[in-house]
Order: sequence, then C-alpha cells, then structure tokens
Amino acid sequence: MTKKDSVNDEDEKALFRAAMHDVTPLPATDKTIQSGSSVAPVPRKKSYQEQAVTQDNFSDHIAIEIGAGDAWSYARPGISHQTLRRLRRGYWKIRENLDLHGLTRDEARRELSSFLDACIQKKYRCVRIIHGKGLSSKKRAPVLKTQVGNWLIQRVDVLAFCQARPEDGGGGAVLVLLKVSASSEEKFL
Repeated sequence: MTKKDSVNDEDEKALFRAAMHDVTPLPATDKTIQSGSSVAPVPRKKSYQEQAVTQDNFSDHIAIEIGAGDAWSYARPGISHQTLRRLRRGYWKIRENLDLHGLTRDEARRELSSFLDACIQKKYRCVRIIHGKGLSSKKRAPVLKTQVGNWLIQRVDVLAFCQARPEDGGGGAVLVLLKVSASSEEKFL
C-alpha cells in the first residue's frame, strides 16, 4: 500500500464517521432473523402432468394396416432398425404391464392413456401391453390389437413398438419403447 492510498483511505473513513455521527442504532426487537436453509421450492407440474388422467386425445381415424397373424411393428421416423431389433429381442427389461382383456374400446383407450402417462412419469423405458388374440371374440379376430397400434403411433413419447416374443405374449401383446427424457412437453401428434 502506498502513502497516497493510505491518505485516501483515512479521508474516506473520516467522511464516513462525520456522516454517521448522529445515527443511533435501532431498538432491539423480539424477532429473530433466520439464516441458512429456506423452504424448498415446490416444482411446477409440466403441462402434460396437469391434464386430467381420464382425458385422452386418441383418435380412431388414424390407422395402420395389420394383416391377420402379422408380426407387426412400428418405429417413429429417426429410430434405427437396430433399436427396433433390440426391442424385438428383449434388450430392454419389461418394467410394467397393462392387460386390456375384457375392456371395451373406450375403456381400453382410457386405461392405455393413463398407463402410458404413469410409465413416462416413472421413466420406464420398455412396457408390455396385452391386448389379447381375440379368440373369444365374435369373429375370432383381435378386437383391440389394431386400435392399440393406432393409439400408440399418436403418442410422441412412444418411440417404437412390436409384437411381443412368444414367451412375452406373442400375437396377443405388444412391447412398447418409451421416450424417457423430460424434454418433450407434448404427448400427442
């Protein structure tokens, strides 16, 4: 510190004391000032979590064609064939199951929407949806299989799906690969 700096420092201290000479401290209060941790903020819900669970936006007018007995599959544009192959071969562990046996189309749609919302929230990567083979239906054909496929392609958080392996339900079930990142706010196309 130079002599010039110490003179300026002393001048500033003198000016401060002169300005504060008739200041008196505030009277003591019975209030305490808290320091340290504050109340943790409550995170805001994402828009897709705020929607009612029973609400679904699935359209029955979007359709994919599935031939009888076909080992059908779907991959969103940009998803590699290798990813779909891994899904078919059981690369990802099935984290949750939804059985739609015995439900009407409307009940199945609501159940599927709620199920997918819950799985996305839990960050499940691979789930199985059992739609049945339709053996007890009037025409002995799968009633929900095509509907489930049509509904799944409408969800942007569904990356791919394919018919389950025989040990996982075969033609009566579908394996679904879900997008687990929180970056997507939209859930329907």
